Amino acid sequence: MSASSGSHTPRLLVCDVLYTGMGGAQSPGGVVVVGDTVAATGDPAALRAAYPHALEEQVGGVIAPPPVNAHTHLDMSAYDFRALPYFEWIPEVVIAGRDRRGVAAAGVGADTLARLGTAAVGDIVWSPEVMDALLAREDLRGVLYFEVLSPMPERADEVFQAARSRIEAWRARERPGGPRVGVSPHTPYTVSHRLMRLLTEYAAGEGLPLQIHVAEHPSEVEAFRTGGGPLWERRHPSLYPATFAEIIGRAPEPDLTPVRYLDDLGVLAARPTLIHMVNVTPDDIARVARAGCPVVTCPRSNHHLACGTFPWTDFAAAGVEIALGTDSVASGETLDVRDDVAFARTLYPHLDPRLLVRAAVKGGHRVLGTPMPFLRRGEPWREHYRWDFSG
Repeated sequence: MSASSGSHTPRLLVCDVLYTGMGGAQSPGGVVVVGDTVAATGDPAALRAAYPHALEEQVGGVIAPPPVNAHTHLDMSAYDFRALPYFEWIPEVVIAGRDRRGVAAAGVGADTLARLGTAAVGDIVWSPEVMDALLAREDLRGVLYFEVLSPMPERADEVFQAARSRIEAWRARERPGGPRVGVSPHTPYTVSHRLMRLLTEYAAGEGLPLQIHVAEHPSEVEAFRTGGGPLWERRHPSLYPATFAEIIGRAPEPDLTPVRYLDDLGVLAARPTLIHMVNVTPDDIARVARAGCPVVTCPRSNHHLACGTFPWTDFAAAGVEIALGTDSVASGETLDVRDDVAFARTLYPHLDPRLLVRAAVKGGHRVLGTPMPFLRRGEPWREHYRWDFSG
């Protein structure tokens, strides 16, 4: 019997994890559905007692509102997935396939999100043409972060003014319920210290959402400690003619980390969402928690690129808001956040799966500032509230 059959015989759907959007998730959980409407949620035993004539179905998995993809690159949706070490993946996949990026690929990615029923997306937008196309879509919710990259301090003002002009024009096209425009200074080492401050101060003053890729690979940490290492040695000299110290505006130090650098620069005061955050120290986590910055982890992407494992329990213990993203299909394989939830269950076998589900739903909505839907009495029932938890 399906929810759309028109029958008014109650159905009791019993799942492994129930998250209604309110409070914490529970395990096991149950939802009573009458016709196409949620009649009750809660503990299965209590629901059996309250609805003794309900037809019980052991559906397993998860029942929750649709997940949020809090970080991805839709314009890379035409890439082939390849699992390679980070330094091989950049030239062999990203650069070699750059002709596949663009409006058409972003459209394919947005169509995929719509088909999956993804509640909202945090998309990193590289080109103005892609931003124009995605802003016009009626079926997209979340934030479109315009990505800015320029390591030369002497060009900071010029690049900032150009980015600001574009962002303000796009903001004038925002629609109620549609995607918002945000900004993404690419990384702490591909954006000069002056440009990083200009962008983050502007975003804070205008209430613009911010995302920054931080501490994705161990070599990023090495560059801030020594000013060298594989990240810096493999750069393209014509794109990075300055020294590492000139880009970040200070000398590298043994205890300088990307997170500490951003904190010292005043960037964390703007409360950006920090993406990846795999290679961090306890001091880094404490700084992020004090600043109130949320983080987004991309479990499959980090695993496939041999970046390391996000220290989930340490961030959670510090009270940091955690969300989930897929990154691009080139590194994450799919745009379905539920696949990252399933993978995270194997990556963190001792982590309560209720925390993963909450991160995929409420964590994502909090990162993007989108309204949180609730699964409660009187709300319409949708079959896509049922997730397969096995991946």
